[in-house]
Amino acid sequence: MNTRYHTTSTPSRHRSAYKASNALFRQPSYDCRELPDAINIVVYVPGVGASGVEIEATGPDLVITANKTRFVRVNWQALNLEGSQRDYRLRLRLGHDFDYSKLEAGIDDGVLTLTVPKFQEALVPALRLGRVA
Repeated sequence: MNTRYHTTSTPSRHRSAYKASNALFRQPSYDCRELPDAINIVVYVPGVGASGVEIEATGPDLVITANKTRFVRVNWQALNLEGSQRDYRLRLRLGHDFDYSKLEAGIDDGVLTLTVPKFQEALVPALRLGRVA
């Protein structure tokens, strides 16, 4: 798996190019669960191996791109399967409270599991201050 970390946000001139390239992908099904010290994300990407997964953290966004492995059969014939053969891309806006550099990921039979820990400062409860006279 490839992981890239970018701390800057995407410039606006590249956003239109991002939307155009998004038409080449389809959004996978996923499930998010917030834990006390992390967030657990399960993404369903059938037909994808570990070498086809790319995870990119850009500012508050987490972008997961999963490319299917392709092979050409000997008796290949066009069946108009372009829509079902598209790769996957999932963009989640998680925020700045997560430590993307400590992200843990694993894939097994097309089920990608990510665990993104929260910053330790975010785990400390805020102090309540009372009004003084």
